[in-house]
Amino acid sequence: MKILHVVHGYHPSIGGSQWLVQNLSERFVQQFGDQVTVFTTTALNMELFWDRRETALPAGVETINGVQVRRFPVYNRFGTLRMLLAHGAHRLHLPLNDWLRTIYNGPIVFGLRRAIAESGADVVFATAFPHLHMYDALHGARRAGIPLVFSGGIHAPDHWGYDRPMIYRAIRQADAYIAYTSFERDYLIGRGIAPIKIAVVGVGVDAAAFAQADGPSVRQQYGWGDDPLIALVAKQSPRKRFDLLVEAMANVWQTHPNAQLLLAGARTSYSEQIRVAIARLPPPQQAQVTLLDDFPEALKPDLLAASDIFVLPSGQESFGIAFLEAWASGTPVIGCRSGAISSVIDEGRDGLLVPYGDAGALAGAIVELLDDPSRRTEMGRAGRHKVLANYTWEIIANRVRAVYERAIAGRAADGSR
Repeated sequence: MKILHVVHGYHPSIGGSQWLVQNLSERFVQQFGDQVTVFTTTALNMELFWDRRETALPAGVETINGVQVRRFPVYNRFGTLRMLLAHGAHRLHLPLNDWLRTIYNGPIVFGLRRAIAESGADVVFATAFPHLHMYDALHGARRAGIPLVFSGGIHAPDHWGYDRPMIYRAIRQADAYIAYTSFERDYLIGRGIAPIKIAVVGVGVDAAAFAQADGPSVRQQYGWGDDPLIALVAKQSPRKRFDLLVEAMANVWQTHPNAQLLLAGARTSYSEQIRVAIARLPPPQQAQVTLLDDFPEALKPDLLAASDIFVLPSGQESFGIAFLEAWASGTPVIGCRSGAISSVIDEGRDGLLVPYGDAGALAGAIVELLDDPSRRTEMGRAGRHKVLANYTWEIIANRVRAVYERAIAGRAADGSR
């Protein structure tokens, strides 16, 4: 099968969509012998789409683990003007304000639509909304008569990003749609998407890598000893709410003064705000916070295996791969009762849910698990079982490839009538 994946960023760019596409692409090459090409941008961080000061990767073509990757430069001039137009039109509910927001988001990539049409692919897969390249994928694939599969990564609570009629018009024109959760499926059906078009697939994790993790050595390296360790391992972006976890820990330390906090992830423009939040803590508590920037991906399993509780206070996740990674390490999780997250965590079985933005409730959930080590162990074991049964990359790749095959067969059947 000749597959074209279209995504706004690709390794070494870090993010959920980037990780999904990289793993699917490499798995299709290795497991099925498919010819996989990725069309992406030169962005290391998505801020490049509107901020010319951000780092850009070299444009051009390279091969990474058998996958041909073509990086397109982005047009990022007039970022401030684009932002003002988008926000102004949104506040005033002007016609086409969803288009202005999408143009502001970017990426604006000249030549992408034509390149997709000329790719000769058997199927095009594009992720994720609300980015502009999704419409390039739609029009490029339609121009060439190539079956198109979307995975939107819909964050329903994010009205600025996803309350855009143009998104749902585009999905209706695709041949198939891959949803990460049943919540996303039901949300799309409510937006008028035909149920037959939607396949609930989920996302994947390399369970073997996490099973081999060495938590004790990391504990020794960072001086955590036998102290309880609460971790947030994710890209340092505003929606992950590192600040909320720091705020919650002030209450946790009142009953568990020896608790350690790990904050780890790729740096972004938001990272300085995390440092400011830590600096506001009393000096003894500052000493109990470990902040790791841009750590090697190979270290992540060890960090999670060393942790007693994984916390992701975000309220805007299309799934939350980080939950799977924690479960693969046998670590219980705490998430927010918001959007798709509630359909990922089985509350009381493999983790706890708290109201989004409530630092007090978050602290209470952390203390609840710290007070009950046997419950933490049971939850971690249940989470790992769920990963092995449903969310390994082998399972996910088979599900996604089956969607591609149905889209190709459906387009062929339409053409024969």
